[in-house]
Amino acid sequence: MARMLVDGDDVVVRLTLRERAAARRRDVRVPLAAVRRVTVEADWWRALRGVPRRGVSIPGARSIGTRRHQAGTDFVVVRPGEPVVCVELRPPAPFRLLSVGAPTLTRARATARALVRAAPGLDLSTPCRQPLAVPEEDPGGAVTALPEAAPLPPRPPLP
Repeated sequence: MARMLVDGDDVVVRLTLRERAAARRRDVRVPLAAVRRVTVEADWWRALRGVPRRGVSIPGARSIGTRRHQAGTDFVVVRPGEPVVCVELRPPAPFRLLSVGAPTLTRARATARALVRAAPGLDLSTPCRQPLAVPEEDPGGAVTALPEAAPLPPRPPLP
């Protein structure tokens, strides 16, 4: 089972050998200075957003690897029935969110507390994870508007 821990000035997601093979990458390492917010999700599926890009994603069973969405890329290692530690990251971190399952809610909260103690400059304005900005409404301009779809051809008349 993957573990999230603090190693010096970095947050590290340690993957097992099988998880490395599934995610097709080694351990994930991100600077503590990039951590924006740390939360715990009791429901594993709430930590998933976007579509799978690289790794293994079996709907209803597990998701290990990267997921892409309009605001960037997330790294996830989650399974059903596990609480998830979610770490929101600031740019220029390689991911927008790290989501790693924990065996129990107590263990997830302990991991989150350790990250909160170690990370400087956390956004403590809300204890909840923030939703992704809608591209057309993003005031910071970080995400450009999606291109409009081409108009559909007219339907043929029904017989």
